[in-house]
Amino acid sequence: MRASTAARSSAKSAASRSTALGVPAASLAGPTAGPKRPPLALTSEQNDAGGSKAGQGAFRRSRGRVARARMAQPEVTEDAIFGGRIRIRQPARGYRVNVDTLLLAAALQQERVDAGRIAEPCCGVGAGLLAAAASATNSGGIEFVGIERDPLFAQLARENVELNAQAHRIRIVEADALDPNADFGVFDCVFFNPPYDSGKDGRLPAAEKRAAFVADRPIGDWIKIWSNRMTANASLTLIHRAHKLEEILRALEGRLGGVEVFPIRPNANAEARRIIVRAWKGSRAPLKLFAGLDLHPLGDAKDKYTPQADAILRGEARLQLG
Repeated sequence: MRASTAARSSAKSAASRSTALGVPAASLAGPTAGPKRPPLALTSEQNDAGGSKAGQGAFRRSRGRVARARMAQPEVTEDAIFGGRIRIRQPARGYRVNVDTLLLAAALQQERVDAGRIAEPCCGVGAGLLAAAASATNSGGIEFVGIERDPLFAQLARENVELNAQAHRIRIVEADALDPNADFGVFDCVFFNPPYDSGKDGRLPAAEKRAAFVADRPIGDWIKIWSNRMTANASLTLIHRAHKLEEILRALEGRLGGVEVFPIRPNANAEARRIIVRAWKGSRAPLKLFAGLDLHPLGDAKDKYTPQADAILRGEARLQLG
């Protein structure tokens, strides 16, 4: 499919949109680098056998499964993001790091990033954790914990932590972040970019993306479970589709307060498609609605960013909430 004309055209289009987010570093599929591809998808996932004939048959079936598993091992690319400050290994197809990841990391309060324990449930390949850690100004007293249930993503996240020399403060745990009985400890800051596609709109992504994009748990479950893993005065920050705001506010009620809503628009004339929501444990402050961020200038195609968005995606500025 990558060799098709449509795929090549799509890759060229995506490459033109990726300027602010980094450039491809290398393909890890084999000893030679494959074709360059955009670092981010910007559309705002033996058998023990005896000597018997039955045993030999089981061995052949097992060997066939192993061979198919090896063939199915996804191609991985190494890409530079955050203005080249972070290198990320991620699947070449399916779920890839996107704009939402970097916007969410930029929305974390600086004082929260600089102290205490910070958690990202469903951390994927660890790009959000790395972007948050790159913004920290304190060299000690910080622990970032990423929880990821997909074995491939968890392994890539560990590799990315090592690749960026952050093993001293980022830890990856392979587990189900939404298991209410799991003991991950408590945190001073929690942030997440949950799966948001219900799978009911008739536009399902490729099979590789489904694990990351199909929402098998409502956003209320995320908020309920993780609000119980927060210390007093801790913050929770999330990014989601704008039309989910009412559901998010219902889930926050009685658990977290001081809610801040930050809309993300394609441009100044468009409705917000994403929202960043932040709330606090123990706060009774009223809801705040901020002006938000326009990603692209008016009249321009989506291959350009506004100066503010460009600076944020390069790691040179932060989103100002509160």
